[in-house]
Amino acid sequence: MSELLIELFSEEIPARMQARAAEDLRSLVVKGLAEAGIAAGEGEAHATPRRLALVLSGLARKAEDVVEERKGPRVGAPDKALEGFLRAAGLGSIGEAEVVNDPKKGDFYVARIEKTGRATRDILAELVPDVIARFPWPKSMRWGSGKLAWVRPLQGIVCIFDGKVVPFEVAGIESGATTRGHRFLAPEAFGVADFKDYRRGLKAAKVLLDARERAEEIAAQARKLAQEAGLRLVEEPRLLEENAGLVEWPVVLMGRFREEFLEVPPEVLMTSMKAHQKCFSLWDPKTGKLASRFILVSNMKATDKGAAIIAGNERVIEARLSDARFFWRQDLARRLEPMHFELKSVTYHERLGTQWERMERVRELARAIAPAVDAEADKAGRAAELAKADLVSGMVGEFPELQGLMGRYYAEAEKIDGDIAHAIEEHYMPRGAADEVPTRTVSVAVALADKLDLLTGFWAIGDKPTGSGDPYQLRRAALGVIRICIENDLRLGLTERLVVAMRANVLAMLHTLEEGMRQAAMGHWSEDLGAWVDERPSFEEKWDKLIGRLTGNPSPTAREREDVADLLSFFIERLKVYLRDQGARHDLIDAILAVGAQDDIALIVKRLGALGGFLETEDGANLLAGVKRAANILRIEEKKDGAAHDGPVEARLLVEHAERELDEAIAKVELDVRKANDVENFTGAMRALAELRAPVDAFFERVKVNADDAAIRANRLRLLNRIRAATHGVAEFSRIEG
Repeated sequence: MSELLIELFSEEIPARMQARAAEDLRSLVVKGLAEAGIAAGEGEAHATPRRLALVLSGLARKAEDVVEERKGPRVGAPDKALEGFLRAAGLGSIGEAEVVNDPKKGDFYVARIEKTGRATRDILAELVPDVIARFPWPKSMRWGSGKLAWVRPLQGIVCIFDGKVVPFEVAGIESGATTRGHRFLAPEAFGVADFKDYRRGLKAAKVLLDARERAEEIAAQARKLAQEAGLRLVEEPRLLEENAGLVEWPVVLMGRFREEFLEVPPEVLMTSMKAHQKCFSLWDPKTGKLASRFILVSNMKATDKGAAIIAGNERVIEARLSDARFFWRQDLARRLEPMHFELKSVTYHERLGTQWERMERVRELARAIAPAVDAEADKAGRAAELAKADLVSGMVGEFPELQGLMGRYYAEAEKIDGDIAHAIEEHYMPRGAADEVPTRTVSVAVALADKLDLLTGFWAIGDKPTGSGDPYQLRRAALGVIRICIENDLRLGLTERLVVAMRANVLAMLHTLEEGMRQAAMGHWSEDLGAWVDERPSFEEKWDKLIGRLTGNPSPTAREREDVADLLSFFIERLKVYLRDQGARHDLIDAILAVGAQDDIALIVKRLGALGGFLETEDGANLLAGVKRAANILRIEEKKDGAAHDGPVEARLLVEHAERELDEAIAKVELDVRKANDVENFTGAMRALAELRAPVDAFFERVKVNADDAAIRANRLRLLNRIRAATHGVAEFSRIEG
């Protein structure tokens, strides 16, 4: 067994591409070897700014010999068939083939072709150039007169197998056993024999091969510098990973900026230093504020201890923070209200109007949602009105990732109510799976309204997520609604809100259409909506009329019913994924969703928790077995009889004590379950259901369902159906496994 070492040495590889490129190199080589009959383990793949490296251990020196069987014609087949078989199999005469008997088809010829396994070295000499030629870089370039496309000009190739160079050539570059270290600190070439020697040589040449080791070294040096200055490092995992991809020999230094820049919000300063110079920020534990210092990572151990490097970074940081302060002061002078009206000139979507029109919809939807989440409607409406105003600010124009946060800062500077200010920031939450959900009531109302408007808008124009893409992040929006409802324990029926939001977006869509297109669209929407658009009412009139139509219990159009039902199904699918990720059993989810309303997310989760807890008890497990037994008997007998046994149970035909007891128990349990469900006491409903366990067990132990008397048999089958129906007040037990 032997070791393979590959290094592809080039100009600087962008940090964002390194980890994926190292994995691609590993997978392509391993797959290619496997296809050639050489088994390879996982190995190690590494990347630095100037190289990709791969080591695989335990490779065989040659592929195993294989014997291929080629089935030929039947014995006695025509000569032409035999001649074709001999040519394809490479045989000189039919006597070289074997005769094999098939009990059904008789005797036929089989050619056994032995193939000697190729030497691994020969396989690698073909495989590695092929991997280089078709390497899947996101972006690549060509240089000089060559045809090879690589991320940056390729300069060297190391390929050593079993201690010897595997000879080949790519774009004029011959493979060898020589590499180079750090560009400035150790630029001389040096030879390598194996991976251990390679790694040791690189470290001596001021290159840390392992990206994790580089990241750990950066973090350790940065924390030490911060501690020595009495400060605390602001941990940024992604920034740490990016810096590890920018250097081969990390040297951490500390710089300063003028304290007057601290008038700007700390997140702005941190974002500016991170985005422009890849610098870490520092926190002053004494003041509880950002410190006027920063950490930078250099790829150079300078003779002046980094003084020139620090000075250069300080000059750039000074210029960037000056820009940030300019934007901050300029935006404060503009104020949020004028920014809000500037949204009239910002297109949200060509078919759904402007950002201003969108936020008018969100405002009224937030007001409608507010009572359900214990928020003040006026505050929710005002917060929604200002929620996107900072999109036209200079600061968000420079740093889009600060949207919402800057709106809160501007609102606080204007002494706007705190609930409104926080809602401007928090209505974007949760931004991702790891983000928190809003908990302030006004924030919750605006966040829900914003996400529901987003979803219904794109459903209205038919631009839904597909398996290959979700450009508007509608799945994330739906998951956000789900998490907000669950984590705030909100009793919020989605259907009613979706209808309101859907119709508002339909009106927006119809307003944007040319006359001919609008008339064509009336085939999908009701004619009164088209007339309504032609009236060109103000938004306030339009909304009041919309609410009047809904509160007047109108009949939704067919298209509205179709789209709302489809969107609700989308929510349920996202809920299933979310719950499964949280460890919930898929069968219990299906059992709960099969009964009762499906548009109250928090209610579904409560029912699921109660059912899961119940089934973990002895009573729950035994009752499940009894209910499934009843359902199985019913299914068999109903198929046999060709009719459903769902009529009422006749008391006069209950001749056995056990079946009378079961009938009485079911009546009591049905009532208790209904009462418990009415007050959402789902644990109580499960306790009530548990009372069926003993009478169900007794029934199956003492009563023969398929009695000789046809009337008694039919009555007992109806009793079994009543068992099944009683449990449907909780879940559809037939969907539960076990």
